[in-house]
Amino acid sequence: MLRIASIVESMSDVHPIPLAGERFTSADSIEVRSPFDDALIGRIPACTPADVDRAVAVAKAAFGAGPLPLWKRAEILDRAAARLTQRREEFAQIICREAAKPIKTARVEAERAVGTFQFAAAEARKLGGEMIPLDAIPAGEGKLGFTLRVPIGVIGAIAPFNFPLNLVVHKVAPAIAAGCPVVLKPASQTPFSSIVLAEMLIDECGLPAEYLQVVTGSGSTVGNAIVDHPDIALITFTGSPDVGWGIRSRAPRKRVGLELGNNAPVIIEPDGNWRVAADKIKMAGFSHAGQSCISTQRIFVHTSILAAFTEALAKNVESLVVGDPLDEKTDVSALISRSERDRVKSWIDEAVAGGAEVVVGGDVGDDGVLRPTVLANVSHDMKVCAGEVFGPVVAIAAYDDLDDALRMANDTAYGLQAAIFTSDIGKGLKAVRTLDFGGVLVNEVPTWRADQQPYGGLRDSGNTREGPAYSVKEMTEIRMVVISG
Repeated sequence: MLRIASIVESMSDVHPIPLAGERFTSADSIEVRSPFDDALIGRIPACTPADVDRAVAVAKAAFGAGPLPLWKRAEILDRAAARLTQRREEFAQIICREAAKPIKTARVEAERAVGTFQFAAAEARKLGGEMIPLDAIPAGEGKLGFTLRVPIGVIGAIAPFNFPLNLVVHKVAPAIAAGCPVVLKPASQTPFSSIVLAEMLIDECGLPAEYLQVVTGSGSTVGNAIVDHPDIALITFTGSPDVGWGIRSRAPRKRVGLELGNNAPVIIEPDGNWRVAADKIKMAGFSHAGQSCISTQRIFVHTSILAAFTEALAKNVESLVVGDPLDEKTDVSALISRSERDRVKSWIDEAVAGGAEVVVGGDVGDDGVLRPTVLANVSHDMKVCAGEVFGPVVAIAAYDDLDDALRMANDTAYGLQAAIFTSDIGKGLKAVRTLDFGGVLVNEVPTWRADQQPYGGLRDSGNTREGPAYSVKEMTEIRMVVISG
């Protein structure tokens, strides 16, 4: 039995969390249950605002003592990548159990997290400022000017459930590279990936305990305490737009980085390889039951290939294996909660009532899992098009002119990533210039992401760019140095 997986399976008491230099438990606890079969995975402390105060005080004291040297930060991150490589199957098992992410998909997440640590280690080794030519003006003659990159302070990190390891690493690893202590609140549905990661960093990688503390609890209690705390300099949040922009309005004096939602569009031109597009969307629209900010959702298909593309996609989606996330064959499993499943099902039903056609799926199986769903004949005002489904649903709409498709793709409150399939480089470049999104992909689905890229969006999709190189800059301040001699 894998060591971490067996620990998770055997939990009956409250699992301690790294907080204020100790392994902390509380009298009150929160049950963590499998989204697939409701089995008890374990219990975590129900932290209070006072616990957040303790964590921030310890982090602030560590920051005040001076940052870790760059070589030490890089060394810790190198060890983290090495240890996670050795333990990635154990972490995949945890992700699978607490998020109902199919085990083969969970393994991909664990592998990506290794790379995120490696990119952060590279940033730690080259973090620095630049020379400023002060003698470019007469008053600067005889003066030497340069900048330093200094850590911004204590970071409050609020993480989502859908990538409970890699998106946490996207917050923690750049903070380590920048020299910032972190107070981390994982999603209550998926806390064990964060807890075990923190234990690994502290116990096996040399990270001082003061530099990473975990506080578990609800957003209204623990999350608000982090957002409102005067000694936290930066908030990094991944989650829903309503919560994210609420955080931004509550913390006007803090630096707040938001990575939020999307209803990712893809345009399929008749000269594009629509069969490849149908093959890619098979997973891009349904991996982790569509619970990704860049899950392919809106599919705009030229009328000349509409029937053929829809048939090909339907066959692909019908072949997906639905069921137990621990089964090696499973492609799609449960949504994070029954309430989310019921919400997504209600959106499907609303679309059908409005004239949409269910091509595949649309129902809940005997195992309680919502089947992967393909909708056709949708209209823009339907929730499955206008909102972020965050479920295993894609919606197909037809178009006759590329300009119309680009306009429909842009007609959204979101702006994270979009895509087009075409063999015409002119059309591809036109899409790149026209689609108003943080990322535009040509001959690839909008769900594709490299962990080192500047990842982020516009409007309701957020206000920052993630990726270690970009997050490290957000987590540091520029200090100007002038030496007169």
